[in-house]
Amino acid sequence: MIEASAARRECVRPALLRLRVKRAVPGNDPVVKSGATRDDRIGLRLPCKPGTYYAVATDYLGRTVTSKAVRLTCPAPTPTPKPTPASTPSPAASAERPSPAVGTSVENEVVRLTNAERAKGGCRPLTHDARLRRAAFGHSADMAKNDYFEHDSQDGRDLVDRIRATGFTGSAWAENIAMGQRTAAEVVKGWMRSAGHRQNIMNCAYTHIGVGAAKDAQGQIYWTQDFAAR
Repeated sequence: MIEASAARRECVRPALLRLRVKRAVPGNDPVVKSGATRDDRIGLRLPCKPGTYYAVATDYLGRTVTSKAVRLTCPAPTPTPKPTPASTPSPAASAERPSPAVGTSVENEVVRLTNAERAKGGCRPLTHDARLRRAAFGHSADMAKNDYFEHDSQDGRDLVDRIRATGFTGSAWAENIAMGQRTAAEVVKGWMRSAGHRQNIMNCAYTHIGVGAAKDAQGQIYWTQDFAAR
């Protein structure tokens, strides 16, 4: 969830307090949720969607304050299935040259570490699928080339669109992304410390995974994990 709150402090005159949550986009920033109260305190909650957001509070006595903008990444919304038993764009480039198997050694280390975490929860290991890896690497490379960090591609495609374009078919999907971590161990550790990303990793219903790691022109790595169930 995205949460925002505002309060009037040390005020002796009552006034309507309005709170708006806005998303920062090119052009006029749209209001994604708003509310008002005369109780001097207000809070808003809305479902998380990747993007940059900020809050604006106005007390209608001429005073307005604006929060700092926060860039959010959120787990991709996916159906919850019933658990079961236990070519590269420039300047983006693969973190390492692909091996004859699926993915690079760095990407396969992410898969290995992910499966090690799943084993602790009694989940079966994920299979590194070539088509899911293609979707994951394509998204990492696109983010690295075009300098953005979102689950939705800049052409409007989402996780499912990118996976289906590879020909992979499944019954459930999820995606983790990250940026800036230098090693496979660092990125998996970071995902496991985040509730939403950890939930995707520890979902025993998923059976396949694709991992893509791509560098931007400065050498910073963009990471993508795509999960699927069959």
